[in-house]
Amino acid sequence: MNELIKPSIYQGGCHCGTVRFQVLIDRDIVYDCNCSICRKKGFLHLIVPPENFTLLQGRDNLTSYRFNTKIAEHTFCSICGIHSFYRPCSHPDMIDVNIRTLNRDIISSFKVQPFDGRNWENNINKIQN
Repeated sequence: MNELIKPSIYQGGCHCGTVRFQVLIDRDIVYDCNCSICRKKGFLHLIVPPENFTLLQGRDNLTSYRFNTKIAEHTFCSICGIHSFYRPCSHPDMIDVNIRTLNRDIISSFKVQPFDGRNWENNINKIQN
């Protein structure tokens, strides 16, 4: 593991500050998915178990969007539109945090691994959790 990413709690949220969360990060790999929605959102995926994620505020201001299989629940702030986290189709029992929405810019501390989400059924086994 990268020494800059020791198990640590980070806070983050949407652009307007309505939605706030904290997450315990204990890994140094994030995924850059090329599927239709992730590419447009610029999402860098950090998939964590629900016990490592706490929504601090803004639950009533979250809006969700589902498409295709309707398994993934893409959540975003209804005020500013930022997608800070969601429940992914690939791991519906986990939380997927966009590390770009953390308060601190720690992207350089991660190994950014490309993920072929256009063909996720064939590649899902490549995601470590």
